[in-house]
Amino acid sequence: MLGRGLRREGRPGLIGVAARTAVAAGTATAVSNRVARRQAERAAAQQPPPAPEPAAMPQAPPAPAPAGADLTDEAISSLERLGKLHEQGVLSDEEFALGKDRILRR
Repeated sequence: MLGRGLRREGRPGLIGVAARTAVAAGTATAVSNRVARRQAERAAAQQPPPAPEPAAMPQAPPAPAPAGADLTDEAISSLERLGKLHEQGVLSDEEFALGKDRILRR
């Protein structure tokens, strides 16, 4: 017994089989992932670039309020509040113009 080495002869044990299976599965997964990545890169390179978005049609300026329209106190106070919000930066130029139009068209 003493002269005998630690090397085992014959079939591998359960741990050896599990280790060999794990190595084979890991290698297969790595190869599969690399193949999939290459195919995705090739497909992306063959696709034409996306078409640019069509330019937004410029909107016609809103029609001015009829001349001589009487403004109510409510409309004037609404315009003042709208102007303050625009000055504070809460409203953009477009939002201010739309709000002003709504008030003047009443």
